[in-house]
Amino acid sequence: MKMAAPRLLNVNVGVLGHVDSGKTSLAKAMSTVSSTAAFDKHPQSKERGITLDLGFSSLLIPTPDNLKEYTKEEQVQLTLVDCPGHASLIKTIIGGAQIIDVMLLVIDVTKGIQTQTAECIVIGEITCERLVIALNKIDLLPPDKRQAKIDKMIQKLKKTFQHTKFTDPPIVPVSAAGCTGDGTPTGVAALLSAISAAVQLKSRNAAGPLVFAVDHCFGIKGQGTIMTGTVLSGSVHVGDEVELPAYKEVRKVKSMQMFRKPVEAAQQGDRLGLCVTQFDPKLMERGVVCSPGAMPPMKLFLASVQRISFYRQAIRSRDKFHISIGHQTVTASILALFSPLDTTRPVSGIDDDDDGFDYDQEFEYNDEWDTSTNRMLCVLELQSEICARPNSLFIGSRLDTDIHANTCRLAFSGRVRRSCTERERDEFLKHTRVCKLKHRHGVVDRMQDERTLVCDGFFKKGATMDAFLGRRVQLSTGEEADITGAFGKSGKFKVAVVGDGLKDTTVARLQAAADRKKARKKAAKGKAPTATVATTRAGGDGGGDGDEDEGPIGVTLTFKRMVFDKEASMVQ
Repeated sequence: MKMAAPRLLNVNVGVLGHVDSGKTSLAKAMSTVSSTAAFDKHPQSKERGITLDLGFSSLLIPTPDNLKEYTKEEQVQLTLVDCPGHASLIKTIIGGAQIIDVMLLVIDVTKGIQTQTAECIVIGEITCERLVIALNKIDLLPPDKRQAKIDKMIQKLKKTFQHTKFTDPPIVPVSAAGCTGDGTPTGVAALLSAISAAVQLKSRNAAGPLVFAVDHCFGIKGQGTIMTGTVLSGSVHVGDEVELPAYKEVRKVKSMQMFRKPVEAAQQGDRLGLCVTQFDPKLMERGVVCSPGAMPPMKLFLASVQRISFYRQAIRSRDKFHISIGHQTVTASILALFSPLDTTRPVSGIDDDDDGFDYDQEFEYNDEWDTSTNRMLCVLELQSEICARPNSLFIGSRLDTDIHANTCRLAFSGRVRRSCTERERDEFLKHTRVCKLKHRHGVVDRMQDERTLVCDGFFKKGATMDAFLGRRVQLSTGEEADITGAFGKSGKFKVAVVGDGLKDTTVARLQAAADRKKARKKAAKGKAPTATVATTRAGGDGGGDGDEDEGPIGVTLTFKRMVFDKEASMVQ
């Protein structure tokens, strides 16, 4: 009987960079153990000469001081997640980046930052806290100018990264192909030292439900189906029942391995191969395994989102984007972008470390992302249901953008706050209080008495006003009034002034306006003396400072339409 190997702390290092920057060669030079999917073993990878899928390999390093609180072992395991670099494989890159603890960005010293290098930096800013840069291919530089060119590139990169959240990442010159006479890789030891110093883990917790991100699935005759991946949360033991939520199937864990060594248990952060029986590996390429019932399907979700500054296009309600959650990417529509209606009130759920949401709060619908803020809330509807854990990180992008265009395709990132299935859609939206602010503007036509006014400008001739009866309006002079009904069939309507009635100054303006109107009518009929008409036009006393210059008194109706209310009812 084989004994289980001692459990090592695992740290996931994402290896990202532009295509042909030497990522896979560098990963190979650093690793001591490879998985079945490492180093471009895929036939199409060999044929095309580039990485097409995620590759995994590992090595052991002495436990650095900054990780001793997490393990008593003298060594920790680094798992290298080798991501593709080609623009067309961005979905795979995003999936790989969401399972890492630290990012190793590989840059070709002869080319510097390229288009996909920039996208990798953006992805790194979203998914991890620490970055190390490998300045690769220094063997291609002329020996007599090598150091000068390396120094120049390092200074250039430092200036670039001052504008990112990483500020001043370690930059290590390396050559996976080797600079020495015997072809020994140069700088790898220094690179591992930099990674060791940079690693900073969030707390590792074995409690809670299992969430296991599967990146490869294959069958072994006589054993079962092997699913390799990363434990994102919780823990798993041999003999546990696990669910494949996308297929609504539950299976028992037959055995487990970590880089070909048998283990009895694994927890958050571990790289794992998990064996189950009676499941067709052809059904799953990538996906999720979890504790039974831990990941219900999701069709709509409410999210806190942060705009990516390099994305130059508009982001509007009703726009479609590609949403990547873990290894899953689906098309989604933004049903509504919204922001707090009451800006003085704290907003629950808008920050990354706050997974709540206040359904009692009202929000204002935005047709387009307000560029004065980089954070908003939104409701997204997926084209098809997927399974995702609560508070999942996601990235919104436009992957249909021409890959040869020199533009960022990543638009925003965020966290899932609340979600629902297709069947729960209407009830879910009903409780999300997003409204559009509406305004109607008109003028006071005349005063019937000091509490009753006739107004115009809200309605067309013959319009039905029933829905507006009792609604509160505001006069431009400050008073408030309620709509009481129609005045004839011309579209005019009556309002009743509330409170203390009209101000004396308002009454004087309205009476003066009525006098001017009478004077104009008489003048039109030839009954008014010339001097009277001239005086009226001048403002009442011939001095030119009368009330006519102030114009008519305005009246405004402000109300809200709830975006997700099927009745489209009016709320004040």
